Formats: sequence, C-alpha cells, structure tokens
Amino acid sequence: MRTLFVVLVITAALVAPFLVLAHGGETEEADHEEMLPLHEEEATEAQGLSLAREIAFSNNNLRIAGIAGIILAFLVAIAMVQTKPASERSKRILFWAIVVVVGTTTIYLAGTTIYLNLSSITGGPVHWHADFRIFACGNELELEQSEGISNRVGTGTFHHHDDNRVHIEGVVTSLREVSLQSFFSAIGGRLTQSGITVPTAQGLETFLNNEPCPDGTRGALQAFVWKVTDLDARTATQEKLEDPRSYVPSPHSQVPPGDCLILEFGPQKDRTDKLCPFWQIAVDKGELIIPSLP
Repeated sequence: MRTLFVVLVITAALVAPFLVLAHGGETEEADHEEMLPLHEEEATEAQGLSLAREIAFSNNNLRIAGIAGIILAFLVAIAMVQTKPASERSKRILFWAIVVVVGTTTIYLAGTTIYLNLSSITGGPVHWHADFRIFACGNELELEQSEGISNRVGTGTFHHHDDNRVHIEGVVTSLREVSLQSFFSAIGGRLTQSGITVPTAQGLETFLNNEPCPDGTRGALQAFVWKVTDLDARTATQEKLEDPRSYVPSPHSQVPPGDCLILEFGPQKDRTDKLCPFWQIAVDKGELIIPSLP
C-alpha cells in the first residue's frame, strides 16, 4: 500500500499542471477583456474568435491528456503493488485497458487536429507575416514586450515577438479571425472605427479621432499598406485603407513580399513616407522597386 500511495502522489504532482493550465486560459481571457477600454463599442464579432477557439481546444486537449495520465498511472500502480504473480487473465485486462486509454486519447487528439484542418479556409496550417509600425502625433510607439518563456504577445495563432511583425501561425477557420482588429484584440489593445488603443511599454495608450495632438492639430487614425504587386518584377505599391479593421495580411511567410503596414494618428493625408525596416533594406539592395516616397 505504501508503494501505491507514493505512485499516486507522484501521479497527482505530474497531472496537476495540466489541470491548472486548462483553467488558466479561462482566467487569462477574462483579464484580457477587462483591459479593453469601454468606449467605442462598435467592434465587430471578429474580435476574440481566434483566442476563444484556441483556448477551447487547448483546454479540452489538456483535460483529456490529464485524465488519460491519471488512468494510466492508476493501471500501472495496480500492476506494481500486486504481491502475487498476476494471472494471465489479469495481465490481459491491464494490457487492453492501457491500449484502450492510449488509443482513445490519441484518436481524440488527432481528431481535433484533423477537424481544425478540414474547417480551415486555407486547407491547413498557415505561416503568414506582415511588418508594421505605429505612429501617434509624429512619434513611433514601442509595443509592450513579451514576458515568460513563450516570447510572444498574443495567442499561439496570432501574435508578435517584440519584432513589430504580425505572426499568423496555425489553422485559420475564418479570415475575420486574422483581421487587424482581431490582432489588436489578441495583443491586449483595441482597434475601432473611432480610434485605437495600443499596449505600449508605458501602458495602454488610446488615440481617438478628432482629438488634438500636443501641437494642437486634430488627429485621425489612418492606415497605409505597402504590398508587393508583382513577385517576379518585385514591384510594390502603397494603398490607404478605407477600413483598417478588416485588413488581412497577404499570404506570405517572408517580409517582403509580406506586407508593410503603417498606422498613423495625425493630420489627414493621402500617402505616408514611412517604410518598414526590412522593406527599406530590400529597396536599398535593389531587390524591391517602389514608387518614390512622398
């Protein structure tokens, strides 16, 4: 019995992290909602879809793995504490019990992965990138840095790595999940028709349309995107987005040809003279041709 007690204690210690992590995701989602400002509630249902789905599948997988681990440990403990040689019937029962637990768990985990891939509009996992820069009243904003071993801000599917680069990595079931509005929601900010809230190194900073900058000029949120229009000729153009919230990065893993997105809060204008660092390097090397900057 002493051996059984030790085995069960060790099992509980190993399985506990699975159960804690499963519930930790739910708490994180609630905290994230509290961080968002209460103004401008016209944000669409696209916000949070990717985060909610990711948390749901992660929680379910962790729970299933944790339960399977407990059952397997219990079966192994039974085999270890037997004082008499087990009969052939007992051995078969233990063997098939372990096979059933391992098999059903594997089928479930594989099934969820297959389901996500089948429901994806891209036919499977993607790995898209787009660089971005954010300016407010002429000053470039520095985003909040990542913490912990994950080295990312956002979700596993939608995040940045302190590199001013949008990372879309995983299964995308709807393009609304990877819109610019959803990206800001994932990293703890907010993007609406009326303005933007950015999680910076100094905390959340909000800029609303028609609010004044320090110099007295009225500002407006504007978004400009540099896109490679011809991969063979390596030519690119700039476009001012009418609705930045619905912007979805181009499906490229490298930048460029991945997009360069410039967000500016300031006086209204038709074009921007800003460029992302990797785009500038490509232009300087002659690897990318763009129209003259304003």
